[in-house]
Amino acid sequence: MDNFDAGLASETSRRRFLRHAALGSAGLAAAPALAQQLVDLKLPGGNAERPMTSAFPGKGSMILQRVHPPLLETPMDVFDKSVFTPNDQFFVRWHWADIPTSIDVETFRLNVFGHVNRPLSISLAQLLRLPRVEMAAVNQCSGNSRGLFQPRVAGAQWGNGAMGNAKWLGVRLRDVLDLAGVKAGAVQVRFGALDQPVVAGAPDFEKALDIDHARDGEVMIAFGMNGEQLPFLNGFPCRLIVPGWYSTYWVKMLNSIEVLPGPDDQYWMAKAYKIPATPGANVAPGAKDFPTVPINRMIPRSWMTSLPDGQAIAYEASIPVGGIAMGGDCGVAKVDVSSDGGRTWYKTMLGADEGRYSFRRWDGRVPLRRGPNPIMARCWNTNGVAQPIKPIWNPGGFMRGNIETTTIIAA
Repeated sequence: MDNFDAGLASETSRRRFLRHAALGSAGLAAAPALAQQLVDLKLPGGNAERPMTSAFPGKGSMILQRVHPPLLETPMDVFDKSVFTPNDQFFVRWHWADIPTSIDVETFRLNVFGHVNRPLSISLAQLLRLPRVEMAAVNQCSGNSRGLFQPRVAGAQWGNGAMGNAKWLGVRLRDVLDLAGVKAGAVQVRFGALDQPVVAGAPDFEKALDIDHARDGEVMIAFGMNGEQLPFLNGFPCRLIVPGWYSTYWVKMLNSIEVLPGPDDQYWMAKAYKIPATPGANVAPGAKDFPTVPINRMIPRSWMTSLPDGQAIAYEASIPVGGIAMGGDCGVAKVDVSSDGGRTWYKTMLGADEGRYSFRRWDGRVPLRRGPNPIMARCWNTNGVAQPIKPIWNPGGFMRGNIETTTIIAA
C-alpha cells in the first residue's frame, strides 16, 4: 500500500470534512465577517463586489458566490502562479445544498447497474486495485464568466474563475464498465451522486454520456487530485472526469453508474444545460423557440494573469505580459497578444505542454502608450479554432469564449 492508499484507508466518517464544522454552520458563521474584504469582479451589469472567504473546510482564500449550495470562485491571481490550480483554491460548484457532511470509506460503494451482465457494488478498496491512469485536464463550469454577459442573464454571476486545472488520478471508466459487462444495444451511461435535492420532488442531479464516449479510455473515475486525495468539496471520495467537456458532466461524489438501453430523457439531460444549436451557441438577446442541444465540448480561451484589470503602472516603452490558455477539447497551438485594441498582434512563447486538456502558460511582450492600454490575448487550438473577437449571447450564459481584454493604465 503506497502513501496515497494508506491516506485514503485512514479516512473514516469521523474525520472527512467535519474536522472543523458542518458545511452550513461553517459558511453561515463566517458570512457576517466576510464583508470586511471584498473583491470587484468588474461585471458590466453591476453588483460586482463579492466577499472573500476562508471559512470552508479544506479551502483557502476564495471568492464567495453562494453559501447554500457552496459556490466558490478561484481568484485570478492564483492562475498566474502555476498552470495547475492548488486544491485549496480550486473552484467549487454544487447544484443541491444537501451534501453529505461525512463519508465512511469502509461502507461507501460505487454501484454499476442497468443494461449490464453483472451488476456491481464496488468498494473504494476494490476501486484502488484497478489499473490507474493520470491526466491533466481543465475543469470549467459551463457558466464560467456568466457575469460578463450583456445583457445580463439569470444564474450565478461568475467572473472568470469558475475553472481549474489539475492532474487527476484514477481509473478508466471503460475498465469499470468492462467488469460489469455492457450488454449489446447500450446507448448511454448515466451518472448519479450523493448530493440530494432540498425541494420535494426535485430531480436528483444526474448526467449522461453516449456509450462510445464513456468507453473512449479517457473518461475517468478519479480519487486523486494534484497528488492528494480529492478535497471533500471537489467530490471526495471519487468523481467523474470528462476531459475536454464542461464540468456539468464531471459528477462529484459519484456513487452510481447506470448503463441505459436508450437516451437519458430525465431533467438534467433533457431540459437543463441546453445550448442553442447555432454556431458558437449564439443567439440574439431575447430570442426564443430556437433549437437546442445539451452542452458538450469546451472551446479555446485565454486570459492575461500577470497584471489585474485596471492596474496602474509606471510608463515603459514595453512590458512583459503572461497568462494561461486552454484549447478546449484539444491542445493549445498558439497565443497572440495585442495592446492596441487588436490592430497589431505579437507572438508569445508557450510554456511546457502538460497535455492537450491542460492549461498552458504563455508569455510575451507588448508596447505601451501613456494612458489606458487594452491588452488582449487570443488562443488558437490545435484544431485551428481561434477565439472570436465578439462575445456571444444565450439565455443560459453558457460557453463564453471571446477574446478577453485587460486594461492597464500607464502613467
